[in-house]
Amino acid sequence: MSRWAIRQAAYLITMDEARRELLDADVIIDAGAVAAVGKGIAGDLPGIDAAGCVVTPGLVNTHHHLYQSLTRAVPGGQDALLFGWLQTLYPIWARFTPEHMFTSAQVGLAELALSGCTLSSDHLYLYPQGCRLEDTIHAAAEVGLRFQPTRGAMSIGVSQGGLPPDALVEHEADILDDCIRVIDAFHDPDPGSMCRVGVAPCSPFSVSRELMRDAAQLARDKGVMMHTHLAENEEDIAYSQEVFGCRPGEYAESLGWVGPDVWHAHCVKLDAAEIALFARTGTGVAHCPCSNCRLGSGIAPVRALRDAGVPVGLGVDGSASNDAGNLVAEARQAMLLQRVANGADAMSAREALEIATRGGADVLGRSECGRIAPGMRADIAIWDVSGIEAAGSWDPAALLLSGPTTVRDLIVEGREIVRDGQLQTLDLPALVARQNQMARNLREAT
Repeated sequence: MSRWAIRQAAYLITMDEARRELLDADVIIDAGAVAAVGKGIAGDLPGIDAAGCVVTPGLVNTHHHLYQSLTRAVPGGQDALLFGWLQTLYPIWARFTPEHMFTSAQVGLAELALSGCTLSSDHLYLYPQGCRLEDTIHAAAEVGLRFQPTRGAMSIGVSQGGLPPDALVEHEADILDDCIRVIDAFHDPDPGSMCRVGVAPCSPFSVSRELMRDAAQLARDKGVMMHTHLAENEEDIAYSQEVFGCRPGEYAESLGWVGPDVWHAHCVKLDAAEIALFARTGTGVAHCPCSNCRLGSGIAPVRALRDAGVPVGLGVDGSASNDAGNLVAEARQAMLLQRVANGADAMSAREALEIATRGGADVLGRSECGRIAPGMRADIAIWDVSGIEAAGSWDPAALLLSGPTTVRDLIVEGREIVRDGQLQTLDLPALVARQNQMARNLREAT
């Protein structure tokens, strides 16, 4: 149906410019976009009954490594810091095939969908055994989520002083050529686009200065966004100072890696000068609280970033360092960590939800997403608050305090992807069984 309605939402959190919250409200959807929002406007339109439910914009995931859903809880990396964790996992990832990439991406995206996510980025930076970026793009198209894949890369292996094994690095000319190929083939800049491609060298310790500079120039020539890891932990800072003679923010600025078309993952260890740089240039940050906890990286200065005006979104990061991909749980963790660091009044449930919706959309350059307002894309999550998780709650709209953590229904571009808690686009039990068999085969070969 082209024109239809979500009816009588008990509580509608719009995240529009006025941050309106409406009771018993309707949302009219037409041709994949929000046509109108208000009370008693649905008339006799067909649609979905949202009585007793909280309705929010779909959540936005600004950082992921979808392929890592095949390597959750690997014993050798469970208690390691970042660099040791990577060294444990690189040899396993080197055995991945296109089928591994496709299946793991579907699992990761399905998990995100069930947690209320309608738009996800992905950072794929290794391409063993003939893997290509489109392995994940095709996976996302079948799941039905809006997708922002980034063509990552590693070019400096162990023999040249880098961290990854030489077998996982690529020649820089080949990397740039493939960036052009996938942008030309798959990037859609239109407002309702279901796929936008970005350029994303993995990190300052796995690519050269020249590749960082050339990738930025290529991205701007093509009009696409740029992404990488930055200032993730103390090891990261020490490496930058020893090898580059400066802090990560200075290094990024010197190579053109700041601006509204750039977002950096983690940024746990940014100092005051780097925060000011990001605020001045409109550079975005993907905050990944669970992964930062899991790897012992620290608590990112999100309160200071937000107060300075830095665009901040949320990322679940890869499932090898998070072990889960639940975006609403990630938003709760972000809220709690800021309270641990700065006091109980440091971040409200509503502010954390804003970061998870319109905040993430803005970081990804998708200001038509992340809010429910006329003209915005119809990416909407419906949360049933009649269950035990919210029983007794005085404020059901404070989802991050009392749940639930899975959606009842999920709408992407006006299409129902999840209905009554069930993914509509894939056979989920069969997908899980396939993924588990792949994981067993990888483990037995290790």
